[in-house]
Amino acid sequence: MRYNSGAYRDTLCAGKSRSQTSCGVPAIPPVVGGIQRIVNGKLTIPGSWPWQVSLQDSSGSHFCGGSLINESWVVTAAHCNVSTYHTVVAGIFKLSTKKKKNLQVLRIAQVFENPSFNFTTRNYDIALLKLATSARFSKVVSPVCLPRAQDNFTAGSVCVTTGWGKNDIQGKASNTLQQATLPLLSNAECMKSWGDNISDLMVCAGSNRVAFCEGDSGSPLVCQKDGAWTLVGVVSWGNETCSTSMPGVSTRVTKVMPWIEETVANN
Repeated sequence: MRYNSGAYRDTLCAGKSRSQTSCGVPAIPPVVGGIQRIVNGKLTIPGSWPWQVSLQDSSGSHFCGGSLINESWVVTAAHCNVSTYHTVVAGIFKLSTKKKKNLQVLRIAQVFENPSFNFTTRNYDIALLKLATSARFSKVVSPVCLPRAQDNFTAGSVCVTTGWGKNDIQGKASNTLQQATLPLLSNAECMKSWGDNISDLMVCAGSNRVAFCEGDSGSPLVCQKDGAWTLVGVVSWGNETCSTSMPGVSTRVTKVMPWIEETVANN
């Protein structure tokens, strides 16, 4: 890979000892318990997932999630179809909050969809947002770590996804940020539910009674590595009815790290 210098990787919060970087270590530690479902999921501790952002339309309505990877860049899903007239809201816990103390409403300068994104197969379902106004890191706003391309997150690893997605397909977006603790599945196991729809560009997570739902798209799937939370997946798709018997599918971040590194370096 071209962009492997230590200095460059430091700006991405990847590729160096996690003990030497502040990425992936919330100032307010999250409480991670047993397996929970994000449909009727568990409330998070405010500020405990400080990289989670809400993508909002011109009316201020949440439509997708995302993750801060540094002061100027956010990772989300390509199918969220983000435009520069949308906004990124960091430091938010309740979507309806009137308190502006911790909120940062950030403008988007450019949107970079992965050029290989296929809406039909959902392969390469990832986009990078370059911010026009940089995030200010604080107790409740800080970046997640990115993995190395060669990192391996094994099936059975217990990870966490967060988001404001609907509690059921008929409902509205959750007002408060939800979290779900769930295991990674092997792609072979995931194919028992989804067949040939699963590719090696995807990572599946979940078990019985665990599900993503509309509004969770673009949000992070994170696992701990070297003492820090690392972005393993970007929530991509799942059962159309938000069924809790089917695993959720995310874009496997290790597979797109060369593109992430090159895009950030060149822009």
